[in-house]
Amino acid sequence: MRTTNASRREFMRLAARLSAVSGVATPFAMNLAMMNAAAAQSSDYKALVCLFMFGGNDHGNTVLATDATSWAEYQRIRSTPPDPITLGAPGTVGGVLDIVPNTLQSGRSFALHPSLTDLQALFNAGRLAIVPNVGPLIAPTTKAQFNARSVPLPRGLFSHNDQQSTWQAYAPEGARYGWGGRMGDLLASTNSQTTFTCISAAGNAVWLSGQSTVQYQVTGSGAIAVGGLTGTLFGSSTAPAALRTLITGDRTNLLEKEYSRVTARAINAQAALSAGMLPSSGIEAVPNVPGTTQSNSLAAQLATVARIIGGRSALGARRQVFFVSIGGFDTHDAQNTNHRNLMTRLGQAMAYFDRVTTALGVNSQVTTFTASDFGRTLTSNGDGTDHGWGSHHFISGGAVRGKDLYGRFPITGVNTNDDVGQGRLIPVTSVDQYAATMARWFGLTEGQLNDVFPNLTNFGSARDLGFMNPMGV
Repeated sequence: MRTTNASRREFMRLAARLSAVSGVATPFAMNLAMMNAAAAQSSDYKALVCLFMFGGNDHGNTVLATDATSWAEYQRIRSTPPDPITLGAPGTVGGVLDIVPNTLQSGRSFALHPSLTDLQALFNAGRLAIVPNVGPLIAPTTKAQFNARSVPLPRGLFSHNDQQSTWQAYAPEGARYGWGGRMGDLLASTNSQTTFTCISAAGNAVWLSGQSTVQYQVTGSGAIAVGGLTGTLFGSSTAPAALRTLITGDRTNLLEKEYSRVTARAINAQAALSAGMLPSSGIEAVPNVPGTTQSNSLAAQLATVARIIGGRSALGARRQVFFVSIGGFDTHDAQNTNHRNLMTRLGQAMAYFDRVTTALGVNSQVTTFTASDFGRTLTSNGDGTDHGWGSHHFISGGAVRGKDLYGRFPITGVNTNDDVGQGRLIPVTSVDQYAATMARWFGLTEGQLNDVFPNLTNFGSARDLGFMNPMGV
């Protein structure tokens, strides 16, 4: 019913625009055709949203093992700053938040950071899943293989820039094409306006860079306009038109010609997006960070994404990939306070986006996943933690098989078979497997998965982690 209502709203918006252009009522047959087209786009629409946590999220204080053995070891290792989270009673202030996955892991129990009450609710509602210990791998790797360097390893391990790039583009800093952009290359033809296939609300992101698809960047206000093309310019009402002609007119010089073409494309795209996306009043207002008067900037980015998704039919979009981000996760210092605040913002923003996409009737068609440079050490540096490797991540949306953990949760400790020192986790699940599971839901064929995810074939039959509903509903 929600999809039908959303389609009807899109039809009314399209009809109103066409009537405004033609100056007359649209013939009934054309109205019907437009409504059918809107309904088809709404039902076939899918969006994938990458939420990147820049700096390297401390997985050790995000998702925790709370069985007696694991908890005692966690408390022992983090007995110096950053102080360990208090176990407390479930749901109490300062106490971790219990979660009970559908698939039990023998002898283990789990919880979330005390600030993630919103994500605990999403998990319990079946719209949030957790993939423990995921990170860049070229092939399955054991501790013995790592120490002997007997398998190929990702380049630039533990380096911010290199691992941010590797997560997004399978190569260290300098990579040109990200796996979000490569998916855009393959599916952009399903969109009538390919410009709106790959969209970032957080600046330039290599994840969205394709071989043929160009990422489109927006702000919290929507599309970025070229200044001086409306109203008056230098006190003249005719100057804006002259400026437009100057910067978009055809040229014989190849460089000037390309500049004019790109500028014209930007102007036209801004006009189309501004007209097509929902107004800010069309969705729930962006919340303030709890206890402050400050707007949640991550939620604001997701609000822009939601407004664009809300205009999907007017924009002719059936497949879209989006990028949003939040920084500050390089918690070498003052980790307890900083990480608590970051978890509050993360949980609030993801829950807000879940509510908005549900209200728009597209919650089962939009999947959000987290990513980060790396995890962090379980041991302390005195006031925080240092760079790690594997980390725990969240996937949310109505198409997610939630309330479960997908993959073996690591042993809590140092010098275990799961770490390479100081509690730096060797990933059990590769980014390729994590990404390919979502890409398959998004519409890529098995052959396309092999093209986009170059290391996927090294993981044999473990190509799908199972956290997405195969029918996408």
